[in-house]
Amino acid sequence: MLDIKFIEENKELVKKAAKLKKVDVDIDLLISLNKERKKLLSEIERIRRERNRNVQEIEKKEQGNSDRERLIEKGKSIKNKLKKVEGDFRETEARFRKMMLVVPNIPSPDTPIGGEEKDNVEVKKWGDIPKFDFPLKSHIELGKELDILDLKTGVKVSGFRGYYLKNEAVLLHFGVLWYALNKMIEKGFTPFLPPTLLNEFALIGSGHFPSEKDEVYQIANPGKLESGKEIKNPKYLAGTAEPSLLAYYTDKVLKREDLPIKACGLSQCYRSEVGSYGKDTRGLYRIHEFMKVEQIMISEADIEKSNEYLEEMRAFSEEILQDLNLPYRVLSICTADMGAGKYKMYDVETWMPSRNSYGETHSDSNLTDWQARRLNIKYTDKDGKKKYAFALNNTVIASPRILIAIIENYQQKDGSVRIPEVLKPYVGNKDSIEKD
Repeated sequence: MLDIKFIEENKELVKKAAKLKKVDVDIDLLISLNKERKKLLSEIERIRRERNRNVQEIEKKEQGNSDRERLIEKGKSIKNKLKKVEGDFRETEARFRKMMLVVPNIPSPDTPIGGEEKDNVEVKKWGDIPKFDFPLKSHIELGKELDILDLKTGVKVSGFRGYYLKNEAVLLHFGVLWYALNKMIEKGFTPFLPPTLLNEFALIGSGHFPSEKDEVYQIANPGKLESGKEIKNPKYLAGTAEPSLLAYYTDKVLKREDLPIKACGLSQCYRSEVGSYGKDTRGLYRIHEFMKVEQIMISEADIEKSNEYLEEMRAFSEEILQDLNLPYRVLSICTADMGAGKYKMYDVETWMPSRNSYGETHSDSNLTDWQARRLNIKYTDKDGKKKYAFALNNTVIASPRILIAIIENYQQKDGSVRIPEVLKPYVGNKDSIEKD
């Protein structure tokens, strides 16, 4: 969320950002609503003062006094007038707040301008694309032959995009997650096992609501309180640990010397993938539930420093891919592909042989104070003033999607799959996954 004063003073810049990000929001109407809500609030305060003066006058009059009766009637009229204006204010305020949540962040000056994935710019490439002197197999074929993946039964039991990991795939899955989590702890990030069942405010705060609400599962039966009373507030399943990690710091005023806050979370993740039907439907690439190690940083409001942290977090993900010896590339994401709240964003894509292309495995974003304003996360600066902090997030690793790259890049002519050196300790120190 942007500051309304900033929006008013930089109206054309905000309009341009909305156009570049393809966000449908009427900035002129928003500014008009803000003026109207201020006017109504001022009127409410005036009427309340009038009401208080009238009450004071009534108290001065004795019972039966005609002036007292007149003042009582006047009080009823003031009450009705106040009720109407307060209703108008609530309606205007609700419209204003709803629109404020849609206003996008301003993209960085070096963000590529574009409206589609093809407009993303490759800024780095690492590793050699493997060449195979035998017929290439997909992770689906290898998974079935090695008895480590069962998609057919997964769909039967769980529905569309359901799956079972089995045997060594389970060990690889948890091994790569555990390896990544330990890597983050070594880098100074506080580990969390955060909740995945969330109240709405956490998803509004992270910016997943309202724009991505269709991608989030809502719990139909949120449960009951200890008293037996049903819980009325809706509950949602998190698609990443980012909302819960950020929400941990809601309404807090942080000390400048404690910044940047570094946190990482390991969690189950759920995504409905409503907007992707017919896209990447085969295998483990686009699924409804998976696990991920996510990291966030909360920093002081300094663009240069926050961009340094953005590069630092991206480097962590790259280091893990290099440890796994998986070829990858880095993309600078264009304006319309980056999401409303992003100031600057990178995707890291890992080579997936069966696709004969790179597939997205990591996402690294700087959102400046856009999330902190929504969650009221502040810090005290060197002058003792309270400011909204900056927030960043990055995918450390997501599995089982990363298993596609591991299984396919490490496949051997005899149908086995070599295990990356760094993951061997998590798979019983085995060198490879072989057919029985």
